Amino acid sequence: MTIRTMIDAHKDATSTETMPILFIGHGSPMNGIEDNAFTLGWEKIGQTLPKPKAILVISAHWLTEGTLVHTSQSPKTIHDFYGFPEELYRLSYPAAGSPEFAQETIAASTNRIAGDSAWGLDHGTWIPLLRMFPHADIPVYQLSLDVTKSAAEHYALAKELAILRRRGVLIMGSGNIVHNLRRVDFNPNAKICDWAEEFDARAKEFIEDHQHEKLIAYERMGDAANLAIPTPDHYWPLLYTLGLQEESDRVTFPIEGIMGGSISMRSVLIGM
Repeated sequence: MTIRTMIDAHKDATSTETMPILFIGHGSPMNGIEDNAFTLGWEKIGQTLPKPKAILVISAHWLTEGTLVHTSQSPKTIHDFYGFPEELYRLSYPAAGSPEFAQETIAASTNRIAGDSAWGLDHGTWIPLLRMFPHADIPVYQLSLDVTKSAAEHYALAKELAILRRRGVLIMGSGNIVHNLRRVDFNPNAKICDWAEEFDARAKEFIEDHQHEKLIAYERMGDAANLAIPTPDHYWPLLYTLGLQEESDRVTFPIEGIMGGSISMRSVLIGM
């Protein structure tokens, strides 16, 4: 072996590519069994991304008091939805967990993050991943959303997790920028609500211009924002994605569109 070969081999063994960051608009659980533009978009994202060592998901569907990180080696598939076809309940996503990266997540933050082994992978996590990484061969673990935190505090917590990107972890927020179930209409010919279209477009503009402070203070953005975000649970995961963005990171929107008239399916990919 030449000196150059030895140097290259050492570099391959010790270096880790900084992972991009992703926000997925996950929409209806039916995306687990339907083929549409959004699910095909998830498949393309999975084919485009470098393979991570692990995936950390911040899902709109794990709400807690205090921030928790899932530490189980074998997370269960959680079917946290009701009244859907039996086919959905037969699906599972048998990815391993990542207790090691869960501990690194706890260590990375000055906030009080506690370990939890009782949760698993909720549908905000496993349904998109089923399309993105169908072989379930990448460890997956979740970080909960602390309902006592403000939007600014969620954004600040995300910044503390940046070291995980350099350790090969794909950090993915899963929610919806616009999510108003009271106004949803799943008729194929449903009209898109004007306020949904307006807020989705404004959010895109602020993301492109790196005006994160406006997205953090979304309540000040008028009636369209209030209708788009009647509760913040599906919006907070976006703030984790934005909080991890570095100045040089490029932003793209691999998926756009509004489902059911009032649910934005926009995805945000940062750092590719």
